[in-house]
Amino acid sequence: MKTAAFLLPLLTLALLAGCSKTEEPPKPKVASESTAPAGYLDKIKARDKLIVGVFTDKPPFGFVDEAGRYVGFDTDIGRRFAKDLLGDENKVEFVAVEPASRIPFLQSDKVDLILANMTVTPERKEAVEFTNPNLKVAVQALVPQSSSVKNLDDLATRTTIVTTGTTADIWLTKNHPDWKLLKFEKNSESLQALANGRGDAYAQDNLVLFSWAKQNPGYRVLDEKLGAEAPIAPAVKKGNLELRDWVNTELTKLGEEKYLLKLYDQYVRKELSDDTKPESVIVEGGKWQG
Repeated sequence: MKTAAFLLPLLTLALLAGCSKTEEPPKPKVASESTAPAGYLDKIKARDKLIVGVFTDKPPFGFVDEAGRYVGFDTDIGRRFAKDLLGDENKVEFVAVEPASRIPFLQSDKVDLILANMTVTPERKEAVEFTNPNLKVAVQALVPQSSSVKNLDDLATRTTIVTTGTTADIWLTKNHPDWKLLKFEKNSESLQALANGRGDAYAQDNLVLFSWAKQNPGYRVLDEKLGAEAPIAPAVKKGNLELRDWVNTELTKLGEEKYLLKLYDQYVRKELSDDTKPESVIVEGGKWQG
């Protein structure tokens, strides 16, 4: 009995050892297509919707018509992007943004893309990825026709209205810190403040000002520019090179069919003087020559 008791544990160990020799070692798990990290374009396609941040009060680029529909130069580009990426121009969700919320909305993934007249600046390049440009712009100032303001120097002792987060706001804050600025969150609020006499001038992208002055007699745009002409471009989240590159390719493709010129004729031409050349406003094919 003692011998049997002694041999039993040894037999058990031998059996366990034999079993361990026949078992294959565990293999590392290989990620399947379903578990592999999807690219950003795949994410949009899986969602079946492109989410685009646009303005709602900045005609002719982004505004809401009487039927409550998002319309304008930028919004039509967004619809075309959705058509070429997802096969249907209606597979786009527009999210209303203000100048100061454009970058935060990208950073917090509330939108895939910004199409809201964002001028390319060194500071903004640190925060977002700009695609190739689609427009060019300069900042100027709008004043009432009866105003005694003749040039920018006259504004040094006046109140200049700006919309928070715009190129005009950034440029004036940096280059004229001694100027008195009155800031509002929306373009429409800034224009209303000027109409109400709360400021002497409104500094903004000149395309917006030209449009306003043409539609609202009694205003004029000062000839001088605040800073140099600069490109306007769509923007995506910092590091999202896949979507950036897709947009660049798309802009090149659209340039071949003069798509931006068609939008210019539809939305912008009527807002500007008759002698304005389209190439002074649009950047067809993303080819900036500043």
